[in-house]
Amino acid sequence: MIEIEDLPDLVDPVVIAAFEGWNDAADAASSVVDHLIKVWGATTIGAVDPEDFYDFQVNRPHVGSDDRGHRRVTWPSTQISVASPPDLDRDVILVRGIEPNMRWRQFTAEILAACDDLGAELVITLGALLADTPHTRPIPVTGSATEPDLVDRLRLEPSTYEGPTGIVGVVQDACQRLDMPAVSYWAAVPHYVAQPPCPKATLALLGCLEDLLEASLPLGDLPEDAKAWERGVDELSREDEEIADYVRALEETRDTTELPEASGDAIAREFERYLKRKEDEV
Repeated sequence: MIEIEDLPDLVDPVVIAAFEGWNDAADAASSVVDHLIKVWGATTIGAVDPEDFYDFQVNRPHVGSDDRGHRRVTWPSTQISVASPPDLDRDVILVRGIEPNMRWRQFTAEILAACDDLGAELVITLGALLADTPHTRPIPVTGSATEPDLVDRLRLEPSTYEGPTGIVGVVQDACQRLDMPAVSYWAAVPHYVAQPPCPKATLALLGCLEDLLEASLPLGDLPEDAKAWERGVDELSREDEEIADYVRALEETRDTTELPEASGDAIAREFERYLKRKEDEV
């Protein structure tokens, strides 16, 4: 079991979770949680015992020096942190870790039990996958939810995916079995620029969180980082004619297959976020 240090009393907490590995193309999903931990000054209150869930020949421990110069080994794990964001009327539980190598059901049960002990009312899992999508267009994000009212409010389409899944899919399934409301968002990262980071995909996931939480989130330098990332990929394309041709083909496919009403909805949501952010700045 996960031991929670100084169990706090949280206000209507929501869980935001991401895991490195198969679920996390270009580190786009885990970067969301890293960003929120930083901007919200989250406090770590517990961690999974790595001995039961990780193969240390696959996820090796790191050796280094701490703040006092002492040498120490840091083991791969999954940590639970809490934050009280000033712009939200609820607390947030942030789960950040690595996809386990073994005992997935036990791992999931321990994570969700700890969240339940903290009073979690909603679990949001984040993922990212490599896809045939151009870097010059908005990053597609797909979502699913376990509750019909969440599906309706967030205008989500039922998932039709069938195939291998990662720990994010297992957590989502466990939430449904436990009648714990859950939402999962996945960003599509252009596969020809798969190396992390991908701030544009991270920003797209944060936008979906804003829609769900109905609040503006601090974005920091991410908007500028996303623009710089796109400019860098543009330069790469100009230097390689094959990549440039491929990107143009992806753009044509995207532009001809995307429904006008879907584009309109996306623009409307982005404008709503912009207006909300301006209201919060006043």
